[in-house]
Amino acid sequence: MTSPLSSLGKTRKMPLQMQPSGKRSVPFKASIQDGVAPTDMELMTSMMQKIAALEQKVKNQAQAIQQKNKKIGELEVDIKVLQKSKEESPGLSRVKDLEAMCLQLKRQIWEMERFLNDYGLIWVGEGTETLEELELLKEEEDQPLRSLWKPGDAVVSERPIDLDLILENLKDLNALAGEGMSQIERTAGGARLRQLDSVPLTFYQNGIVMFNGPFRSYEEPSTQRCLRDLMDGYFPSELQRRYPEGVPFQVTDKRDVFFQERNLPESFPGVGQVTGHAKASGVKVTKEIPGPRLSLEQFLNKLPKLMIRDGQVIDIRGETRKTLQGLDGTQSHEVILVETPSLSAMKKRLEGERKKEASDPNISTLRVKSENGEKTYIIKMSFRETIGDLRQHLAKARGEEVEPYKILTTFPYRVYDDTSMTLEQCGLVPNACLRLQKKASATGS
Repeated sequence: MTSPLSSLGKTRKMPLQMQPSGKRSVPFKASIQDGVAPTDMELMTSMMQKIAALEQKVKNQAQAIQQKNKKIGELEVDIKVLQKSKEESPGLSRVKDLEAMCLQLKRQIWEMERFLNDYGLIWVGEGTETLEELELLKEEEDQPLRSLWKPGDAVVSERPIDLDLILENLKDLNALAGEGMSQIERTAGGARLRQLDSVPLTFYQNGIVMFNGPFRSYEEPSTQRCLRDLMDGYFPSELQRRYPEGVPFQVTDKRDVFFQERNLPESFPGVGQVTGHAKASGVKVTKEIPGPRLSLEQFLNKLPKLMIRDGQVIDIRGETRKTLQGLDGTQSHEVILVETPSLSAMKKRLEGERKKEASDPNISTLRVKSENGEKTYIIKMSFRETIGDLRQHLAKARGEEVEPYKILTTFPYRVYDDTSMTLEQCGLVPNACLRLQKKASATGS
C-alpha cells in the first residue's frame, strides 16, 4: 500500500480542454473593463482635439453665414432699385411726352390737310430737304416742349445778340455775294441776264422770318446759331449746303412789330387780361408771313408731272389744274355748299348758340365733282354716315331727276357702290375728293 504522502510527490497533469471540432468561436468585442483605463493626459489630448475641430467648424459656418448675409443685402438693394425704377421711371415719362407730342403733331397735320382740302389743294413739299435741314425743322417743331426746362438752354451766352451789328454785317455780306449783279443765263434762243437769287430775311421784335417762313423765335437754339454767324461776319452755316458761294439777303427791318405766333394746343384759348401793366405803345402786332404767296403755276410746279399707278399713267398737274380752274381752263365752275346736319351744327356753334360745346372732330369734308365737271359739291358729313346718306345729300342738292351715276375716286381708282358702308370704312376721312360718273346703259354694256 502506498501512503498518502507518496501520492503528493507525483506530478499529475490535467488534460487541456480542446475546442470541439466543427464549431467556430463567435467573435465578441472585448470589454472595456478588460482593457487598461486611459490616463488623464490622453483624455485631455482627445478633448482638446475635439474642441479644436468644433471651433474650426463654427468658424467656417460663421464665414458662410456672413457671405450669405452680404449677398442677401445686395439683392435687397437691387430689388428696391428695380421697384423704384418701375414706380417712377424718367424713361416712361419721356415716352409719354413723345407720344403726346406725336399725337399733337398728327392732329395739326390733319387740320392743315383738311383746310387745304377745302380748297382742293394737296401739299407735297419741295422734296429738296437735306438731313441737316430736316434736323433743323425738327428743332423748330420742338416748340410745344418749351415748358420743359433744358439745362443747355438755360446757360447765359457770353455775348448778347446785337441786331444793329448784324444789320451792318449783312450789308458787307451782300456786297461780298454780289448784290445787284446779274449773271448770264443760257436760253434756247441765246442768252439773257438774270438777277442773282436773294434770301428774304425779316427781323421782328421777337424773332425772324427767313424765306417764306416759318417764324423763328430768338429763343430757339437754331435761330441763335444763325444770328451768331451773322454777328461774327459769316454767312449762316445752315445755308452753306444750298448756297456754297454765298447769297445776298433781302433784309426787312420790322423790329417795331411783334409777330404773334399761333397759339399752342395746350395754351388757354380764351382772351386773357394782364393786370398791373399797360399795353406798350408804338408796338404793332402781325400774324402774316411776309413775301408773295404761291401762284397757281408755282404750286403746280411743285407737283410731279406724271405718275404711273396700276398700269395707268395719271397726269397729276393736269388733273389738279382742272380741279382748281375747271374743265374749260377758267374759274367759272360753280361751288355748292350742301346743307347737312354736320354743317348746321358748325353754323350754330359759330353763331354763338352753342359756344360751350366742343366741336366734333369726326367730321369729314367731301368735294364731289359733277359728271361734267361744272359743279363741285362741298359736303360736311360725320365719319359714321354711310354712302347711302351721301347719295341722299346729293339728291337733295341736285334736285332735278338725274341719270343713274356711280361715285368714285380717280386716284386711287375705286367705285363706292355699297350704300351701307360708312365713310370711315371707305377711307373717306378726314377729307376726300370724289367724282360722279354716269353709269353705262344696258344696251351699251
